[in-house]
Amino acid sequence: MLARKLLYSLSLFLFSVSLIAQQPRVEPMNWWVGMKNQELQLLVHGENIGETNPVISYAGVTVRRIHKADSKNYLFIDLVISKSTKPGVFPILFKKEGKTAYSYNYTLQQRKKDASLVKGFTAADVIYLITPDRFANGDISNDIASTMQEKKIDRKNDYGRHGGDIRGMIDQLGYMADMGYTAIWPTPLLENDMPRSSYHGYAITDYYKVDPRFGTLEEYKELADKARQKGIKLIFDGVVNHSGSNYWWMKDLPFHNWINYPDSVQITNHRRTVNEDPYASMVDKELMVKGWFVSSMPDLNQQNPFLASYLVQNSIWWIETLGLGGIRQDTYPYSQKKFLEQWTCTIMNEYPGFSIVGEEWSTNPLIAAYWQKGKLNNSGYNGCMKSTMDFPLQANLVQALTEPENWDKGLVKLYEALANDFVYANPKNLLVFGDNHDMDRLFTQLKNDVDLVQMALSYLLTIRGIPQLYYGTELLIENTAKPGDHGLIRTDFPGGWKGDAVNGFTGAGLSNDQVRVQAFLKKLLNWRKNKKVIHEGNTLHFAPAKGIYVYFRYGKEETVMVVLNKNTGATVINTERFGEIIKNKKTAVNVLTGDQLSLTKELSVAPRSALILELR
Repeated sequence: MLARKLLYSLSLFLFSVSLIAQQPRVEPMNWWVGMKNQELQLLVHGENIGETNPVISYAGVTVRRIHKADSKNYLFIDLVISKSTKPGVFPILFKKEGKTAYSYNYTLQQRKKDASLVKGFTAADVIYLITPDRFANGDISNDIASTMQEKKIDRKNDYGRHGGDIRGMIDQLGYMADMGYTAIWPTPLLENDMPRSSYHGYAITDYYKVDPRFGTLEEYKELADKARQKGIKLIFDGVVNHSGSNYWWMKDLPFHNWINYPDSVQITNHRRTVNEDPYASMVDKELMVKGWFVSSMPDLNQQNPFLASYLVQNSIWWIETLGLGGIRQDTYPYSQKKFLEQWTCTIMNEYPGFSIVGEEWSTNPLIAAYWQKGKLNNSGYNGCMKSTMDFPLQANLVQALTEPENWDKGLVKLYEALANDFVYANPKNLLVFGDNHDMDRLFTQLKNDVDLVQMALSYLLTIRGIPQLYYGTELLIENTAKPGDHGLIRTDFPGGWKGDAVNGFTGAGLSNDQVRVQAFLKKLLNWRKNKKVIHEGNTLHFAPAKGIYVYFRYGKEETVMVVLNKNTGATVINTERFGEIIKNKKTAVNVLTGDQLSLTKELSVAPRSALILELR
C-alpha cells in the first residue's frame, strides 16, 4: 500500500514537472513599451490551457480581462501596458488548482524608433517587386527543409520551388541601389507549409514565422537593416483575407467561426463590385467576402473580434520588428469592410507617416478610388489607406501603346485614363505599374517590342504616383510562350543561381537589347531620385494628335516636358501649342542624353520613343 502511494505521489510530481516544463504558444511572442495604443491581446494555445488562470506580476502591466474560447486549448488575455512600463522580461504563470501548469517568459522591448519617425513609401520612391523564390539563391543550404511538406527543388518546374531566398536579396542590394530603386517589395516570406506550389508565399501557415526555405527571422531583419543603410525601404506583403489550409490552428480552431464556411467550403464569387454596388444582393455580398479564395486558402472571419485583433497586432509586430517602410495588402476588397477600417486606421494611428497600399484589381477607376483615404463614400467604408494600385491606368497604358492610332484609340486612351483622376482623393499616392507577379510580363503585353517597353517605363517614371517595377523588367523577361502562366511570369532572374550562363547582375551574356534597356532604366531611375517636380509636382497634358502625346510635370522652380511619339518615323511638333506652360523658356536638356535643345517653334522627336526634357 505504501509503495502504491509513493508511486502515485511520484507520478503526480513527474506530471507536475512535465507541465511546468511546457511552454504554451503565445502570440505575439513579444511586444514593446511606449506604444500609443496601450492595449495588447495575447493568443495562448496549449493543451487544456483554457482551464487555467493566467497570473502576471510586473509593474505597469495589468490583466484587464481573460477570455475563454470554444476550444479549451486556447485563452485570450487582454493586457494594458501603461506608459510608465519599463522594458524587461516577466513570467506569465498559468495556474490550475493552485499549481503552475504552464509558464511563459514574456518580453517587453524598447522601441528602436519613435513611431513619429517611421516613414512609409511615397511618390519619391520607386518600388522593385520581387518574387523571392525566383530572384537569387544566396544560400543553397536552406533549399530543402526536412520539416516542410514540399521538399523538392526543381527549376524546370514553373510551379515548383527554385531556391531563391532572403540571402539572395541581401547579396543583391548593391545592384538594386545602383540601379536606382529606393524600395523593395518581396512577395510574402512567411511560412507556406503546403504540399505543392508553395513558392509564391500567399498560402501562409504561420503569421509569425519566416519560411525556413527563405531563411530566418534574423536574416529578414538583416535584409531590412542593410536595405535601410543603402537608402532602400522594405515593404511587407500582407495577407489578412485568407491563410493556407495547413495553418497550425486549422486542426484546432479557437472558435468555430474563426474561419468562414468551416463545415462546407464555398469559394468566393469574386464579384468585388458588391462592395460599392447599391443594388447588390446580400447573398452576393456574403459569398464575396466570406467565400474561400481557392479551396486551399480558408477565408478568415474578421468579424470574430479576437481574430481581428490578432491580425492587426501581427501587422504592427512586423512593422516594429523589421522597421518596415510600408505594407502592400493582398486581395484587399475580399475582407470585411469594418475590419479593413480597424486594420488600416489602427496602424496609421500608431504610425502617421506610414504607407499602406491595397490590391484592388479593377480597371474601373470608380472601384479603385473607393478604398483610398479621403474618398467620400456613402456605402459603409471610411478607411485610412493612403494608396491603391492603379490597375485602370495600367490597362490603358498597354492598350494605348499597342492599339493603332485613330481618333478613339491609341494614346487617347491614356490621355482619358489620366483625366479620371478627378475621382481619386489623392492621385499622387496611387501605385502605378506596367506589370506585376500576377499578370503577363510587360515585354509580353507590349508584343515583345523594346521601343514600346522604353516608352512605357518613361511614362511610369514621369507621371504622377508611386512607380512599381517588376524584377527582370530591365532584362526584358517575358512569358510570351505561355501567356497567363503564373509560374513563367515569376521566372528566375538570370544570374541569381550559380552557373547561370546569363547574369543580369554583372551584365555577362546579356543581349544588346537587354543592355540597352537596363542602362536606359538605370539612367532614368537615378535621375528621378532627386526630381521633386516628379515626386510632388502638378500635371498638365495636351490631347494626343497624330501619334503624339505631350504632358508636363511642373512646380514653382522646375518644369519637365514629356513627349510620347508612337509614329514609326521622326516627328516634328510645333511648340507654340504648349505656350501656356513653356512661356518664356528658351532651352531644354534631354534627360537621357544630356543634349541641349532649343525650344523654338519646332521640336523633332525620334520615332517610337519618349523624349524627356528639363526646361530651362
